[in-house]
Amino acid sequence: MLIVVGYDISLMDPQGAKRLRHAAKICDRYGQRVQNSVFECLINTLEFEKLQRELKAVINPEVDSLRFYNLGQNYETKVKHVGAKAVTNMDQPMIF
Repeated sequence: MLIVVGYDISLMDPQGAKRLRHAAKICDRYGQRVQNSVFECLINTLEFEKLQRELKAVINPEVDSLRFYNLGQNYETKVKHVGAKAVTNMDQPMIF
């Protein structure tokens, strides 16, 4: 299933930058960055639960927020992209 993760981490407190970096590293392990604080993750249900748990442990819910959008298995027709930043098709093998 395709999960879109978005986060807003407050940089007003001294630990905000650390939480922001940590959240990005977690999301990078599960998917690809498509905007500054938005990731697309092609994962299964167990991985989704783990991703949520890891991110919830990092943020400060008093000042930060997380959003998860489950686009399911048939996500190809639900995502439209316009603009310069190309993204990798996650269904295909990734060779670096």
